[in-house]
This record gives sequence, C-alpha cells and structure tokens, in this order.
Amino acid sequence: MDHTDLQQVMRRLALLAGAKIMQVYDGPDFEVKSKSDASPVTEADEAANEIIAAGLRAAFPGVPLITEEEAESHAQRADTFLIVDPLDGTKEFIQRRGDFTVNIAFVENGVPVRGVVYAPAKGRLFYTTAQGASVEEMGAHELDAVGPVKLINVNPAPDNAALMVVASKSHRDGATDDYIAKYAVRDMTSAGSSLKLCLIATGEADLYPRLGRTMEWDTAAGDAVLRGAGGVTVDFHTHDALTYGKAGWDNPFFIAFAPGVDLKR
Repeated sequence: MDHTDLQQVMRRLALLAGAKIMQVYDGPDFEVKSKSDASPVTEADEAANEIIAAGLRAAFPGVPLITEEEAESHAQRADTFLIVDPLDGTKEFIQRRGDFTVNIAFVENGVPVRGVVYAPAKGRLFYTTAQGASVEEMGAHELDAVGPVKLINVNPAPDNAALMVVASKSHRDGATDDYIAKYAVRDMTSAGSSLKLCLIATGEADLYPRLGRTMEWDTAAGDAVLRGAGGVTVDFHTHDALTYGKAGWDNPFFIAFAPGVDLKR
C-alpha cells in the first residue's frame, strides 16, 4: 500500500463527501430514518457513503472495506482493511450543531496507521502524514484548493493539577462524570463525534474518557490522527492500546489522552 497515494485519495473523498453533506445540512428539512439498531440515518449519511465507498473500491480494489452504512460489509474479517464512518455524529447533524465528521481510516495489523477526519461545518480537516499528523483549516476554500496546514502534536507536558478534559455532547453520563472527578480539571469542553480525539491531537484538550458504546468506524480515523500526533488511546480497564478488526467491531470503553496524563484506575 502506497501511503502517500492512500492519503491523497482519502483526503479528496472526505472533501467530496463533506460537500455533499453540507448540501443537505444547508438545505430544507431532511428525512430522518431509523436503522435496525434504532440509530438515526439521513440522506446525507447515505450519499456520503456512496461517494466514499465507490472511490475507495475503485482506488484500492484488493483491500477489504468496512463501512457503517453497509451492514453486509460487517461480516468481513481482516487484519488490514479500510474502515469508514461517512457521517459520524448524525445526532449533531440532525440538530444542526456542526460537530459531525467524515471519517476514513486504514488499519494495518490491527493498528490505525492512516486516517482523515473532516468536520465540514467547521472547516477543519485533520489527517495523518509521514511526519505525524496535521490540521488543515479549510474555511471557504474550493475542493481543489489547500487551506493553511500545520503539523499538530499533543500537549507535551499536560499539567496533572489542571487538565483540560473533553467529553461527549450527546453521550455524557454519570459514570463518565464520576471518572472525570478523579482528576484535577482546569476546564472542560464538549465536542461531538471524533472531534474529541482530534482536540487532544492538537493539544486543545488533554483527556477524553469514553464509558459508553462505540464502534471501530467511530474511532479509527480519529485514533490514527491522535497516534500520529503523539497521543494514546487505551482500553479503559486494562490500559492496553486499542486494537481494530475485532469480532463485531465493538470498542471497549476507552481513554484517549496525552501521554503525560497520569491515568486513574
């Protein structure tokens, strides 16, 4: 796999999908349907999936593709694969809160090594590079333009007496609050979807505990960006690094953090 070519393809498909999502987001009211697990889905989810899945299959026909919106793809088993959530944060999208993302990742031997997270309503594009990870501030740039880009790194020396914590907007619960209470917290911020992982990657936050259900397509791209920026995502209970390609595609509860954070048990 040529990682440079892979990154270019993932970036362009994320931007194309993001543009389609914003057409729906900025348009008149859209239909919200329920999937078999009762989670919501919109025409934006489905259209973004069509763009990304077709593009990845054309560019990398020999690589297994797992995507949230194609249930039949979930039966595949592989150590190396592409994994996609075409619209992560559908609840944020429906409520027009802006914290939704396009997520595309490449997993190699269970590790997310390349990823793109695009937040089209915020004009921010996060992605892995050969040097680590970068953020591109897209603004109103056209599809083929490149916005200002800078390398990103986690906070190299988080102050354990005053951490910045990021938590979910839609899935905050008492167990999460109890865990956060174990830390000395300077401030807290809320974010939707995989943006929480990206905020740690940029050093805008230090710690993100997730004590709730997530799927591998929810986290793989953001986890790749976070790892590229020097961050860590571990199983909440064992503190082992999160792995991908598990049966059922469920994640355990997890903690994402800058390495200098003193994790609590």
